Amino acid sequence: MAQGTGLSCKRKSDHFTSHLWAALEAMARHRHPRAVLLTAVAAALALATTSRCLAFGSWGGRRAETARGLRGAAARRAVASVEEVKTEVRGEEGTASFRRYFLDGAGSEISPWHDLPLGAGAEGEYWMVTEIPKMTKPKMEIATKEPQNPIAQDTKKGKLRDYHGPIFWNYGYLPQTWEDPTVEHPELKVLGDNDPVDVVEIGMRAHAQGEVVRVKVLGALAMIDDGELDWKILAIALDDPAAAELNDVEDVQAKMPGVVTGIREWFRWYKTPDGKPLNAFGFDEEMLDSKVAFEVIEETHGHWRKLRSGDAQSGLWTGAVEGAAA
Repeated sequence: MAQGTGLSCKRKSDHFTSHLWAALEAMARHRHPRAVLLTAVAAALALATTSRCLAFGSWGGRRAETARGLRGAAARRAVASVEEVKTEVRGEEGTASFRRYFLDGAGSEISPWHDLPLGAGAEGEYWMVTEIPKMTKPKMEIATKEPQNPIAQDTKKGKLRDYHGPIFWNYGYLPQTWEDPTVEHPELKVLGDNDPVDVVEIGMRAHAQGEVVRVKVLGALAMIDDGELDWKILAIALDDPAAAELNDVEDVQAKMPGVVTGIREWFRWYKTPDGKPLNAFGFDEEMLDSKVAFEVIEETHGHWRKLRSGDAQSGLWTGAVEGAAA
């Protein structure tokens, strides 16, 4: 990328960003939930794309891939290697019958929560299971109470749930983690949300639903949703062009300005069109550094071990207990 192009991009990004956030703050004061959400969505998109221009040049016609083979390292439990894992769709997409199951190399069903490994090799590298590809709206998630934990579309009062606007990052979770709903955070004084730990992956490629991605962890955001602690781990795919330059949240702030703010505001506002209040965030709303993120992952992995051993009563499907702890 020519230097002049980068400087021009930065000026445009800074100018556009300042106007967008001014509009967002003004609309928030007048409490127009749907309008506020749309403004936040526009801001997040602009911030994510213009910051890419600043750090890595324009998109240059690159297109997000819709499918990708699973890559992996040796797992220690049900699967011999992550790259052997396949997915199988049952039911009809866009209906309550839709399920995406995970299969090992022999074609047997496995749980993408309990049977896939957490660590992906080097320190700070983990496996992420993609539930919601970037730029999509259906609210997909693993069915934590169903056998083998397939991916399904979330429902509320019998209706399929969609975001009111697309999410601008890949969204998924870390296998072998669990936010224990009986454990209170010592500082925030809230309990866990009874789910695996969520991941927001900020790379440029859209990952396929069900894709297992090796990611580098960069930070953690303590979201409080309906009075429950719902950690959001900030990460980037190891094969993303930006990965080599990003090692902590400070690098993201410097090289991709606005992305962290966009993520926080998207999650703050996204439920307001349904009449729900704004989500809150702990620790002065800061995206905490990778050291804290590693501590969150280690702690929630410990909670998962307790869940799998049968020491926690959760109502969730955990499968076989023997040999589950990593």
